[in-house]
Amino acid sequence: MLARAELKFCNQEESAVFGFSHCSECRQASQTRWNFFTVSFTTQSPLISQQGLVAFLFDITTYFTAFLFPLQSLLSVHDAVAQRDFEPTLPPIPDDVLEEEEDSVKIVSLVKTKEPLGATIKRDKSTGAIVVARIMRGGAADKSGLIHEGDELKEVNGVPLEHRKPKEVLSLLARSQGEVRFKIIPASSKEEMSSNKKKLFLRALFDYDPDEDPAVPCKDAAVAFKRGDVLQVVSMEDDTWWQACHLGDSSTRAGLIPSQQLHERRVALQRPKALFKPRRVKPPGLSLSFPAGLRRSFRLGRKSSWAREVARSRRWSTGVHGSIRPPTYIEVMPYHKDSKDRHRLVVLVGPNGVGVNELKRRLLISDPDHYGVTVPHTTREKRRQENEGVDYHFVSIHMFEEDILNHRFIEYGRYNGHYYGTSLDSVHRVMAEGKVCLLDVHPSKIKHVYTSEFKPYVVFVKPPRIEELRLTRRRAKFLCDEEDKNSVRIFSEEDFEDMIDLAETMERQCGHLFDKVIVNGDIAVAFRELKADLKKVEEAEVQWIPAEWICSSPTKARRSCGHLDSWI
Repeated sequence: MLARAELKFCNQEESAVFGFSHCSECRQASQTRWNFFTVSFTTQSPLISQQGLVAFLFDITTYFTAFLFPLQSLLSVHDAVAQRDFEPTLPPIPDDVLEEEEDSVKIVSLVKTKEPLGATIKRDKSTGAIVVARIMRGGAADKSGLIHEGDELKEVNGVPLEHRKPKEVLSLLARSQGEVRFKIIPASSKEEMSSNKKKLFLRALFDYDPDEDPAVPCKDAAVAFKRGDVLQVVSMEDDTWWQACHLGDSSTRAGLIPSQQLHERRVALQRPKALFKPRRVKPPGLSLSFPAGLRRSFRLGRKSSWAREVARSRRWSTGVHGSIRPPTYIEVMPYHKDSKDRHRLVVLVGPNGVGVNELKRRLLISDPDHYGVTVPHTTREKRRQENEGVDYHFVSIHMFEEDILNHRFIEYGRYNGHYYGTSLDSVHRVMAEGKVCLLDVHPSKIKHVYTSEFKPYVVFVKPPRIEELRLTRRRAKFLCDEEDKNSVRIFSEEDFEDMIDLAETMERQCGHLFDKVIVNGDIAVAFRELKADLKKVEEAEVQWIPAEWICSSPTKARRSCGHLDSWI
């Protein structure tokens, strides 16, 4: 409420009359008490109205109080925030702590919220004490910095924990409200946590569901993930269980995931069934390099019965001797594509007859200005209807073999005495045109383009179950020999079995290289899924590529902890 000063003059004597006019609500109330006071100035001495002066001073005090109170409140709030007085005030350390335990016992008070405290406990088998087995990164216990792995819990809210089971401690904590006070004996020796500030990101190469894992220490503390998910690892201290969280997860609390060593050991224990595979057969001679320019149906049609035995024996050998490590995780790093960068190479792989060529053909037809394919090289003579650089690059045998020695072919092979192959230069030509190069190679040849230069995006086309194959491909026909247009036949039951067996082998041996897995049960559905996925990859602001394309960071061996019992 503001006041206005009014100056009035009298005829008989000089006098200054100061009247204060309030707002409409206050004016009437004020007039009943006082309206004005007069300070008279005469030639001898001033005459002051005592009643008016008191009322004036009272009103001035009222106005100053109204103005100063909000300012005082603002300054008080500022001081409270600066001094962090808004946080809960914990009670002082109790005086009943034994003097002999001053150096070995500490009291930790935490404010309980809806989320778990972020620690797992177990019972020491030798002493029977309840100890902290693991601190989950991002939880309340981790943020406090007061509870560490190996600490012994003596009391919770004054209740002794001697001779108690971990489940009883959980029940005690569940009943606690607000502040939770722990009496702790610190671990005698604490291992320093990793000082490496570098963030570690891993792409999962297998599916994991903790609800289906009987060996997980605590299901509530584990993290479920799917193949292809990017995980941020925050701790690898345990050789068996790592701590990680999903990339972009709003929750800062980490969870447990199987370590690489644990998953490899599990897969190895599941392999004895391979002992019942057919006996090994030594072939009379086998070339593992296939012509890249020929159709997959040609490769399938050329497959003989002894070749099938070789494939089975190779799988048996891998299963027994364990020479191929199962896919677990691969370290990845963010890649920000620049507008001047070329498109990533798209590599399509899959067993013979699964539909890789058909998917590639549909992609090319759907947008020929955006997608392109390589032109293979061959040493055979050019035919009348063929064009150089369109159907094939026709070269001499000497030049072809020289390029083989110089490692300029991604894959190559011989058929009817002629060489066929796909060169690295042909891939460069397509990419130089600003197109997405579609490459169809055998999985064993991915290593030739698995570099930072091409940054390949590998799509594995997988067959459905054999029952679905029988329904969708029983009457389907394929070209057995590209050189003989009349060599067409339908799929047999043996073809279906070989297709599924070969897909399992490819996924087991090269699964760590696959960025996307598409099950081709229906060619139209598989094509839409493939095209949508490629578009998503191209439009992504950040792409996750293998760290080996940027830098290498070997994983250090870590110590192993015991099994956990409970999740706080």
